[in-house]
Amino acid sequence: MTRILLVRHGESEWNAAGRWQGQADPPLTELGRRQAKAAAATISAGTFGTVDLVAASDLQRAQLTAEIVAAELGVGPVRVDRRLRERDAGEWSGLTRAEIHERWPGFLADDPVVRGAPDPTGRRRPPGWEPDEQLLARGLDALHGFASAVGPGTVLAVTHGGLVYAIEAHLGVPWVRLANLQGRWVRVGADGTVALGDRVVLVDAGDVTITVPDQI
Repeated sequence: MTRILLVRHGESEWNAAGRWQGQADPPLTELGRRQAKAAAATISAGTFGTVDLVAASDLQRAQLTAEIVAAELGVGPVRVDRRLRERDAGEWSGLTRAEIHERWPGFLADDPVVRGAPDPTGRRRPPGWEPDEQLLARGLDALHGFASAVGPGTVLAVTHGGLVYAIEAHLGVPWVRLANLQGRWVRVGADGTVALGDRVVLVDAGDVTITVPDQI
């Protein structure tokens, strides 16, 4: 069995500004860098065991988070994997929720003043939006790839909220927003079966601010 901790990256500049990122590539904030160092300390002091591989999305907010953690843990180099990328947000990339409400009225379920046909499920999406099936397929492919590479070991995979949500939904877990440097344990069996473990928060609120972006 391979244990994989899927972790959302540290706070990015667009997280702080409330902008949907998708596959755009804004950098970490200074707080995001501190969150990454705090996460490494939590992993070192906790019950995670030895980390055999640190992997990351190729987007810089995830890659730099992984590099900071890996350096603190003395594990490396970081394996960069495009399959861990965030969902492509299409034409919403770079926009705030208010801008989405204005340009695509009623697409998001929390639109305060619906000026078009409302969608109570909030599932209408813009051109260029990556389908759920495509996002899930590459996410699962990444998990199986890590399992093949590591075998009965532990992987820390720094990724994005959208990909974690897709894996959780596939395995029957209701959607709950994920904080920066919060993660979900996943187990991949020798037969390729995937099962969810617990969610864990790697940032201690007593030392570093926990941020919960309200985008994807």
